[in-house]
Amino acid sequence: MSNVYVGMTIDVLHHGHINIIEHARQYGDVIIGLITDAAIADHKRLPYLTYEQRKKIVENISGVTRVVPQEEWDYAPNIRLYRPDFMVHGTDWLEGPMAPYRQKALDALSEYGGKLIEILYTQGVSSQALVSQLQGLGTTVDIRRRTLKRLLAAKPISRFIEAHNPISALIAESEIVDVDGKIRQFDGFWSSSLTDSTVRGKPDIEALDISSRLSNVNDIFEVTTKPLIFDGDTGGKLEHFELNVRSMERLGISAVIIEDKKGLKKNSLLGNEVVQTQENKELFCDKIRAGRAARISHDFMVFARIESLILDQGMNDAITRAQAYIGAGADGIMIHSRKKTPDEVFEFSRILRSDFPSIPLACVPTSYNTVNEEELAANGVNIVIYANHLLRAAYPAMHRVAHEILRCGRSAEVDADLMSINDILKIIPGTR
Repeated sequence: MSNVYVGMTIDVLHHGHINIIEHARQYGDVIIGLITDAAIADHKRLPYLTYEQRKKIVENISGVTRVVPQEEWDYAPNIRLYRPDFMVHGTDWLEGPMAPYRQKALDALSEYGGKLIEILYTQGVSSQALVSQLQGLGTTVDIRRRTLKRLLAAKPISRFIEAHNPISALIAESEIVDVDGKIRQFDGFWSSSLTDSTVRGKPDIEALDISSRLSNVNDIFEVTTKPLIFDGDTGGKLEHFELNVRSMERLGISAVIIEDKKGLKKNSLLGNEVVQTQENKELFCDKIRAGRAARISHDFMVFARIESLILDQGMNDAITRAQAYIGAGADGIMIHSRKKTPDEVFEFSRILRSDFPSIPLACVPTSYNTVNEEELAANGVNIVIYANHLLRAAYPAMHRVAHEILRCGRSAEVDADLMSINDILKIIPGTR
């Protein structure tokens, strides 16, 4: 029998997939190249189902004789590896961003005489539209919580952005940009204590109680599906932190990041301009252990945020603390810096990676914001957090509009600065 290769994602199985498989069966034994989470995440949103879940579905489709991983968006490597007699694909890649991959597949097939068979794309069905409909229905606590771990396994770097209320989270979730045929979007949200406090007119000194912050997260979760990392400040008292971990985990938060400072919380970017003191290393390790012990699910993660570079305690102190925190069970590390360049963050990462090559590492490039995500990933960073940008964008705009209305005695002059009511209605699901 001849071998027939079909590359598929199959996040949501539909009759278009079945049509292609049935057509492929006419030419021989069907090998499905199931595109991995990592390959998908490099081009669009992480699949709703995991690779293993999708694989189990495909293995039970009549006519499929073998399922193999396709580790790249490009079909050519698997074509060269398995050398199928035929490859079957829909006509949807004749033009657009998939056209270069079609040519690469043709080139690989031509190397040994394989043939490409293209069948008419099934009209009236769209995998992306079906996934969007599923996302519109929401997600479950467990699925949302475990998504961060899936992202860390699938992507070299994941991007999270601050969301201080449901509307900012909806904007972050829906914003998509096509860059050279690859879809870029935010992988999740950052719940910032700074922005949560600011929108309530309170100082960023842990004055906002945890129940108020979690209530805001719950409101965000009601209208979104992506994972959220929670800014836990110092974590508070150890006994309180244990209880708060349970509350965060129950809500569906993926991770909490706590910083190794004590006393009245001050914003880290103030550095030594204000009085800030690091917590005793051993006591902070006790808090990490307590947080991990309190959780029910291993999907929930506790990250340790190291303030040594912020407080000018030196690289050796930062590394020593990282080693201790990881030894205490921290699921990941955040290294913070207020320098204008990422040099000390990269140095920290290089040293850390020599002992802990796979520990998740997060950073917040607020002050060293000229560094790009590719550079961060190349230097060992797994998570980049844009920690306050949506709030910082919103308030100057509101200030400007309020000022102009007062100055002009009417609102006509600010029309160009305003989103139309129709566009606002498009953002809110179910409004139209």
